[in-house]
Amino acid sequence: MLANQEEEFITVRVQDPRIQNEGSWNSYVDYKIFLHTNSKAFTAKTSCVRRRYREFVWLRKRLQKNAGLVPVPELPGKTPFFVGNSDEFVEKRRHGLQQFLEVALQNMVLLSDSRLHLFLQSQLSLAEIETCVQGQGPFTVIEAILTYAMSNQGWVQEEDPQNTPQVTGVAHAGRTESITEKSLEGTCKKCPEEVQSIRSCDMLCLLSMFPTAAK
Repeated sequence: MLANQEEEFITVRVQDPRIQNEGSWNSYVDYKIFLHTNSKAFTAKTSCVRRRYREFVWLRKRLQKNAGLVPVPELPGKTPFFVGNSDEFVEKRRHGLQQFLEVALQNMVLLSDSRLHLFLQSQLSLAEIETCVQGQGPFTVIEAILTYAMSNQGWVQEEDPQNTPQVTGVAHAGRTESITEKSLEGTCKKCPEEVQSIRSCDMLCLLSMFPTAAK
């Protein structure tokens, strides 16, 4: 083992709970998931998405189905509707969701599930994640993650530079948007001027920015 070989790490944070559709009958709380890693298991080394509790429930069920006898960490429990948005409950749930991800990301069997990667590194809906994993969508898993990482849908910087390297990720402020052809309409700054769009690069430039994805 080389002395200067960098030790792999995975840092995940569940934070910034926000009430969406506040005041309506279908209001809910979602959370920002910030991921920073140097692990070769991940396509993008930094990502930022927003997910709600019921999406975590879906993820856990899919992970358990595919993991067989491998135990999947528990999620924080549900609670009666009338206390669902209290500050104390939201904080308790946030902490529980972070613990769920921290444990799941240390399990190599769970880490091999593409659904977990799309959940953390794209803003695809649950149905779109399933379609992508089954190879029935317009993008592969790697393409979906790279498209989201390179999109111009809003870049944010991690709030606490003292504890986390100053890196950026993509946030959607609670919106769940499909990846479409429009997601690839943009100028690739790494290519010559005659290359008009990211799609024209045929994914080569995107892969060069995330070299582990090509391995």
